[in-house]
Amino acid sequence: MTKVLVIEDEKIVGEMISMYLADEEFSVRRVENGQDGLEALRTFKPDVVLLDLMLPDIDGMLWCEQVRRFSDTPIIVISMKAKVHERIQALEAGADDYLVKPFSMQELKARIGVAVRRSKASLIHREAAAAAETGVAGLHLDPQKRLVFVRDRAVDLTFSEFELMKVLFEYPGRVFTRDELINALRGIDSYVNDRAIDVHITNLRKKLETNPKEPRYIKTVWGVGYKLVLE
Repeated sequence: MTKVLVIEDEKIVGEMISMYLADEEFSVRRVENGQDGLEALRTFKPDVVLLDLMLPDIDGMLWCEQVRRFSDTPIIVISMKAKVHERIQALEAGADDYLVKPFSMQELKARIGVAVRRSKASLIHREAAAAAETGVAGLHLDPQKRLVFVRDRAVDLTFSEFELMKVLFEYPGRVFTRDELINALRGIDSYVNDRAIDVHITNLRKKLETNPKEPRYIKTVWGVGYKLVLE
């Protein structure tokens, strides 16, 4: 269930938004000032924040700037301020989106969905990049230099082998079917097929594993495909 924090001091507007989102099966918490908003951000841990700019204790722009020092939670501004420079100022302060009051509740719901999807996609990419950069269990992939290291030893891979490792490294532990791996390599290796995938995996194990017959990193999931284990 998507968690939405509503920071709105106008009671009627705040309750209307909260009731609509609750009916749409969102988990909603509403507060009426910036200080309570900061506390709710810490305790409620929302997936997205709806922020009115005109709060009784702090300007919404300053609130955005404060939050961006420690949080990437999406912020959608909801405000009566409609001038272009005001919208730009809010975005530059750290807001992800801006809705001018009055607005359609259906549009608000759609924008919440977009903000949450973007946030989750960004998190997945950051985690994948972090895993690729730091490496785990002696295995390290450097996407910029297009190198794979095993215990700090650079391993010479073919173009297709490296691309296959990139796919596996993006989602460690996920089981990829042969068809998924074939689709990932299409356009790179025009001859790729089930047999080619098996050959690539065999060659990778010879280059990466201490004992290719008992692989530590690239595991076979019988009847399904392959996965990368980084534990």
